[in-house]
Amino acid sequence: MSDPQRRAALDCVLAVEVDGAYANLAMPGILRQARLGGREAAFATELAYGALRMSGLYDAVIAKAANRRPDSLDVTVRAVLWLGAHQALSMSTPVHATVSETVALAKDAGAARASGFVNAVMRRIVERDREAWLALVAAGTGRAAVATRHSHPQWIVAELERSLAARGRAGEVELLLAAHNTPAAVTLAARPGLADRDAVARATGGEPTILSPYGVTLGGGAPRGLADVEAGLVGVQDEGSQVVATALTAEAARPSSAGERWLDACAGPGGKTALLGAIAAQRDVHVDAVELHAHRARLVEQNLRALPAGVVTVHVGDSTTWEGGPYDRILLDAPCTGIGALRRRPESRWRRSEDDLADLSGLQARLLARAATLLAPGGVIAYVTCSPVLSETTEVVSASGLRRLDARAAVAEVTHTKADQWGTDADVQMWTHVDGTDSMYLAMLTVD
Repeated sequence: MSDPQRRAALDCVLAVEVDGAYANLAMPGILRQARLGGREAAFATELAYGALRMSGLYDAVIAKAANRRPDSLDVTVRAVLWLGAHQALSMSTPVHATVSETVALAKDAGAARASGFVNAVMRRIVERDREAWLALVAAGTGRAAVATRHSHPQWIVAELERSLAARGRAGEVELLLAAHNTPAAVTLAARPGLADRDAVARATGGEPTILSPYGVTLGGGAPRGLADVEAGLVGVQDEGSQVVATALTAEAARPSSAGERWLDACAGPGGKTALLGAIAAQRDVHVDAVELHAHRARLVEQNLRALPAGVVTVHVGDSTTWEGGPYDRILLDAPCTGIGALRRRPESRWRRSEDDLADLSGLQARLLARAATLLAPGGVIAYVTCSPVLSETTEVVSASGLRRLDARAAVAEVTHTKADQWGTDADVQMWTHVDGTDSMYLAMLTVD
């Protein structure tokens, strides 16, 4: 029998590869069923997530070691070899245990007939260390080598190269790709008026974030069981996400006044909505939160459970045709490829394609055009994506014909930094390898 940690990791990988599950949603239930906690749960999680994240590199290694195309292998055998390769090349697992436990896992998972093949491939893999394998399968500086070395699809590497160059950061793509392969720390948002950030930091042993005035970064582990999280006083939210949402409320975006109406046009799952709602409650402001899908609207409502009644109204509706308004401030956190958050979802880089860009940029343009019709005189739209890809960011904004405001000033206000820290353009692009956040994009727009 294989040990329960490795079996849990395999179950997670197969849930993703066979059933189309999301690893971060599947893994907690798998760990509970296996009764794993503490170090065992951490080992299983790192093994599963690392194997999924780095599967592009490991496929190149397996192809050499097996002299076979990885996609010709049975899905279970391929997954077992990913897990074995991750232990051999990215974890400190002893060589003997790496080989023997990987063979045992294959047998336990119903692939006993392939156990000899797995044994032979693993023995070839452990003959070289990571650097030797990289020199063999990903030598050079060409895009294909860079993509293999950092386990990203080539088209994503190309898009990131283009985006970085447009921001004066040509040559930084490998730094960004490496940051995507570093698991993100858990960041909490202490919702203003509901929780005190310093008190949350003391209670959790975390550290106040550098940029967000509401954020706390945890040293490790998931925040399950924290009373303030369970009560909705505190949310789990990336620091960059906190910054771009809060920027909409800044005086630099628009001088605030009681009685304003705000819109969160694409609200699910509700982290930004809850942060906006907490600020709105302090300002005598009402927020409409619109979400297309009913099940995601329920997630928004769950995120808002600690807010005073009546501050936020959740609607199930289509923001390309929404007829509310006029609104003084609109958050349009548009559906996107999520390429700016690849460190958080280990399988997501392999699920997106270039075809998604055309579909999503069209939707983003329609959402932005509709938001413009809902804006009150002097109102402001915060156009946000969790993607730095130009076709989802600056190109959508440029095509809209809307006037850009200085998003840098709004971000500087909420982060207590200087505007020139955020570039030379009116919009703001955050970068994982520079800011330690998801690569969030923000443009502040208005109608002349």
